Amino acid sequence: MTEATIPLVDPHRVLSLFGARDQHLRAIRETLGVSIVHRDGEIRVAGEEGAVARATSALSQLNTQLDSQEDLSGDHVADVLARVTGKRVASGSPIDVVNAAKRITPRTHGQARYVDSIRRHDVTFAIGPAGTGKTYLAVALSVEALKHHQIRKIVLVRPAVEAGESLGFLPGDLYAKINPYLRPLLDALHEMIDFDAMKRYMEQDVIEVVPLAYMRGRTLNEAFIILDEAQNTTIAQMKMFLTRMGQGSKIVISGDVTQIDLPRPSASGLIDAVARLRDIEGINIVQLNKADIVRHRLVQDIVRAYEEEPKAAAARKSR
Repeated sequence: MTEATIPLVDPHRVLSLFGARDQHLRAIRETLGVSIVHRDGEIRVAGEEGAVARATSALSQLNTQLDSQEDLSGDHVADVLARVTGKRVASGSPIDVVNAAKRITPRTHGQARYVDSIRRHDVTFAIGPAGTGKTYLAVALSVEALKHHQIRKIVLVRPAVEAGESLGFLPGDLYAKINPYLRPLLDALHEMIDFDAMKRYMEQDVIEVVPLAYMRGRTLNEAFIILDEAQNTTIAQMKMFLTRMGQGSKIVISGDVTQIDLPRPSASGLIDAVARLRDIEGINIVQLNKADIVRHRLVQDIVRAYEEEPKAAAARKSR
C-alpha cells in the first residue's frame, strides 16, 4: 500500500476538482482503484503504487486545467483518465457526416468499441442505459455510409409500443402519426444533414422512417437499417425485422433492457435475440454502461440511483 499527498494552493478548488456530488472523484476512484480524501488543504491518495501514481498524475493535470477554467466537465476527467491509463479513445478518424461543421467522435471506450463494431460487422446489437450514444452514433455512421456511397438508403425503425402498433386513430398522414415515436432518430439526423438535403432525401426515399409494424414483407438491399428502442419488440417482431436484411445491408439494433414497456418484459425480442444469436459470425453484441453516458452530468447519477434502489430494497427486505 502506497500513499501520496497533493498540496492545494487554493483549498476552495476542491469542489470544482471533485465535481458536483463528487462525480469526478468517483470516476477517478472507480477507474484507478484508489482511495482519495481531502484533509487540511491536502489531497491524500492511497492504493497500489502504480494506481496511486496514475491518480496523482490525473489530479495534478485536472488541478492545472482549473488554472484556465472555472469548472471541469465529465469529458475533461474522462480525457485525463484515458491519458494516464494509456487507453486513449481518440482514433484520429471522426465519423464523416454530411454537415462538415459537425465533428463526431466516440467519447468513451465503450463508444469506440460500438463504432468499431458497426464498421466491422453486418449486424450489431447495442445494449445500454440512456445517454450512452446508442442511437446518435448509429445514425452518424449511417450518414457517413450514405455520403461515401456504401449504401443507397437509410431506414430508421422504431416500435410504437405506446400506440400498440395501431396508429390509425392518430391524426394526419403516416409521417405525422409516427413522428412522435421516431423523433429521437430525426433529431439526430437534423444535426448531421442540413434541412434542404434532409427534405430531398426523404422525398426520394433515400431516408425512410417507418414504424416496425410496416416492415413486414420487405427486403432491404444496400441499406443501413437502425432499429431503436428494440427492447420493446416482441420475439416475433425481432425475427421479422432481422429477416428484412438484403444484400449489401447493415443493421444496428439498440435498446435498454431496463426500460421495457411490454406487458411481459421477459418476452422482449432484444433479450431473446442476444441470447440466440451471440455466436453467429458477422453478428456482434456491444454492452455499454453508465461510464459511457455522455449526456448531462446528472444522467450518470440518475442511472446509478435507479440501479442501486432495487438492491437497497432487497437488502431491507432480507433483514
